[in-house]
Amino acid sequence: MEVIAVAGYGALSDVYEWLIGDDRLTPAKAAAVYYSDVVGSLPPNARVLDCACGTGQLAVGLASLGLDVVAADASSGMVRRAEKAADEQGVSLRALRASWDELPDHLEESTFDLVFCVGNSLGHAKGAAGRLTALEAMSRLLNPGGRLVLHSRNWELVRSASSRVDVRDRLIRRNDRDAVVSYYWQIEQRWEQEHFLEIVVAQIEPDGAVRACSERLSIWPYRYEDLVAQLRCVGLTVQSTTYDPESDGYLVVASRDQAQGTSEPTR
Repeated sequence: MEVIAVAGYGALSDVYEWLIGDDRLTPAKAAAVYYSDVVGSLPPNARVLDCACGTGQLAVGLASLGLDVVAADASSGMVRRAEKAADEQGVSLRALRASWDELPDHLEESTFDLVFCVGNSLGHAKGAAGRLTALEAMSRLLNPGGRLVLHSRNWELVRSASSRVDVRDRLIRRNDRDAVVSYYWQIEQRWEQEHFLEIVVAQIEPDGAVRACSERLSIWPYRYEDLVAQLRCVGLTVQSTTYDPESDGYLVVASRDQAQGTSEPTR
């Protein structure tokens, strides 16, 4: 078995489709399954940023709806894949290699109607300070009244299960090839410590050989209540949330306004 280990979504950018659920595998599905209600309320040609865009399925799906889309990611491999996906679908978008803190250096403030931060990506921001920096950058880019759409893993549940290996119980078929995906969670004692997630995508070659891409990712988990507090700190008011203590993940929609709101989130 050949193993390739590269940090920073280098190796995984080439095999990321095996980590995407069937319901989000195409640009059209990615735009419809998660965000049809949010996107449907936008005017034509609205400006949208998908930061931590991954392989670009959501960004390309949004561009196909006629939106003015910027797709940004800290991984150059992911940016290349987003550009390729846009070319394959015949849509226009701007692809940008930039981390969250670098976004205001490349993009004009207060110019986006909608910012997406999905795929559990915020957990890679380095601790509370890094997370606050990321959220502040997203808030600065939004128009007054613009919205941040953030999808997060339920880190309370992740930590409650302790360190473990999760192996998917079925072969996943992508591009006429099968793979087995496994996750190793290294859970630390305290919330503020750096946690780790190692992902292995073991592809089965036509000759029966196994080729594995492995990557060890840093994770800084956070409580839902801390996320809400940090959103308020950067001037974002939670409009809606699907957070449930027993669910694996949740979606938060928060708006930027001149003054922070005080109303409770809707469920």
